[in-house]
Amino acid sequence: MNLKQLLEGRLKEEVLKEIPRAFDQVGDIAIIKLPESLMENEEVKKEIAFCILKSHKHIKSVFLKKGEVSGKFRVAKHEYVLGENKTETVHKEYGCRYKLDINKVYFNFRLGNERYRIAKQVREGEKVLVMFAGIGCFAIAIAKHSKPSLVVAVELNPDAFAYLKENIELNKVGDKVIAVEGDVREKVPEIVEKYGKFDRILMPLPKDASSYLDLAKLASKENAIIHFYTFAKSEEEAIKNIGEEVEVIRVVRCGEYAPFVFRFCVDFKFKHEV
Repeated sequence: MNLKQLLEGRLKEEVLKEIPRAFDQVGDIAIIKLPESLMENEEVKKEIAFCILKSHKHIKSVFLKKGEVSGKFRVAKHEYVLGENKTETVHKEYGCRYKLDINKVYFNFRLGNERYRIAKQVREGEKVLVMFAGIGCFAIAIAKHSKPSLVVAVELNPDAFAYLKENIELNKVGDKVIAVEGDVREKVPEIVEKYGKFDRILMPLPKDASSYLDLAKLASKENAIIHFYTFAKSEEEAIKNIGEEVEVIRVVRCGEYAPFVFRFCVDFKFKHEV
């Protein structure tokens, strides 16, 4: 039963038309999104939250998303509505557990399938570099579902880095995953000097990944695979966003960012010698 069906008979028809059909779920927290016209309507927010809590026993808290991700650390803000007033939770996907605070870190629960897709591509013995690692979802999924020799995860947000370290322990992958705190611009050269070059590099920063391709080249072995994330209207535009000629392996659409704008992952190799 979708959210609109849960609310039938409880809200006026003209209000019900503006309510989205679904809500986001991160761990035991439900996150609702509302149009601007309803953002300050306390009665509507409480009614939605009450129905969610009543019909989904595993959900403990309901929050309202206040705008999109923004700022240096790409974090969204959420307003408490009903249930337990807590922003920290543990999200489970594909046998992994990720502890996080929805008001302190970036997390997209819709990318679970994409994280698993990448993890299953990693071959035994590969060295993997994850830029912009966040709370560790890609790095931990790779360590849990494949047999890499090493995964190095770099994260700038101090809150996300703290959760990254905690999630490494929570998932018992400390023998494979190394967490590095700081700006990839500064840290990648140091990482390459210490650990050598990598077989596979992830760049999950759709808005700005092209600005860091020089670091990917620096850290790449010959024939290394790069997973480059970008926002685009088509596969062709996604490839153009790389900004240089590369050997494209595949292009995967993994979610909608805005109307007619999608998140793509371009899996590619650099054509020239690295």
